[in-house]
Amino acid sequence: MRYVHKPEPPQILILVFTVSILIGSILLAVPIATHGSIHYTDALFTATSAMTVTGLAVVDTGEAFTLFGQVVILALIQLGGLGIMTFAILIYMALGKKIGIRQRLLMKQALNQSAIGGVVALAKKLLFFSLSVEVVAIIILSVRWVPELGWSSGLYASVFHAISAFNNAGFSIWSDSLSGYVFDPVINIVISLLFIIGGIGFTVVFDLWQKKEFRHLSLHTKVMLFGTLLINVFSMLVIFVLEYNNPDTLGFMSSSQKLAAAYFQAVTPRTAGFNTIDTASMEEASLFYTITLMFIGGGSASTAGGIKLTTALAILLSTVAVFKSKENIVLFQRNLRPYTIMRALALTVVSMAVVVVTVFILEITENVSFLTILFECVSAFGTVGLSMGLTTELTIVGKSVLILTMLIGKLGPLTFAFAFASHTPDLVKYPKEDVMTG
Repeated sequence: MRYVHKPEPPQILILVFTVSILIGSILLAVPIATHGSIHYTDALFTATSAMTVTGLAVVDTGEAFTLFGQVVILALIQLGGLGIMTFAILIYMALGKKIGIRQRLLMKQALNQSAIGGVVALAKKLLFFSLSVEVVAIIILSVRWVPELGWSSGLYASVFHAISAFNNAGFSIWSDSLSGYVFDPVINIVISLLFIIGGIGFTVVFDLWQKKEFRHLSLHTKVMLFGTLLINVFSMLVIFVLEYNNPDTLGFMSSSQKLAAAYFQAVTPRTAGFNTIDTASMEEASLFYTITLMFIGGGSASTAGGIKLTTALAILLSTVAVFKSKENIVLFQRNLRPYTIMRALALTVVSMAVVVVTVFILEITENVSFLTILFECVSAFGTVGLSMGLTTELTIVGKSVLILTMLIGKLGPLTFAFAFASHTPDLVKYPKEDVMTG
């Protein structure tokens, strides 16, 4: 009997995302989707950016696309943010189909879980929670935008930005993103809360939901809560200080307005992509710091991208442990497993390699500064969507490279590595010996 090789979950996930992007690009390329016509490469780039919840745009979303085109973009954002496999499994269940081991493995891969137990229940909670948060946000934003824009425009703006923000997409129907609302407390608070909740990770949210005492929370939840608070506060202070006297960003504002704008600009690089000040006008030090934040990203099992905050913390703590000559890495009275550190190192090294290759190619194809190219490449890999203006000027080769970079950034470089690497167990054990490092 001939053996038929079945694709692994990472391979299926890549295939499903690719097919969804291609379908989305075709829908965005049809005449009904655009005012005038756009090149298919631009439609493909937009579909990829939406599906990977990045937010980089080669054309103005509000001006280039009709209502039909914008709804297609929203659908891709929702599918990509919550996970197309989540919707597929729930539809599978609605049809009365049994969820087998293979489907659970797909869910495990899509939701970045360590085990298959409880993934179906997690998918149900994920969908219910996400839609509930989006509905509440739409209501609040409507109270703010309907009086200003009218019922139809105000409600539509609320729906579009609520879905885009919660899924960390960064798409806006306005060419200046949210710069017109830099001093608006309702818009700043609601939008930032949406992408912080979406980017902190659904496992963290559900853990907080189920457990009432801090000591009962999982180690991952504790690390994400403290890490998110520390990095957000520190980043706000950094942006506030660096941009304080910049006349093109915070320089003309009052102290309270500067703090509010610095807060939004500090939390948005955690893969949200919205901006209330002109990103390209920021100081070079601020831009470089923003690049670091975009590379780190948000939390695992979230709508955010990047290497993830817990990965960065694991590497940082392992470095500190080496300096202190300690073998164990302790967090909240728990030892991190060696495999966790190895996985964090592997993810970071592969991610850096992806960024380096992307930057190298764009250095050849694009005639702009190195910092601009680095910013755009990390934004694409981290699925952030912040831009210094290069995306709209990219060559076809540059667009193609960033399309692949966004896809890798969304699904994770390790997903691609696992999809194409051979998996052979260690059947032979060899003696241990060290090599000199450092």
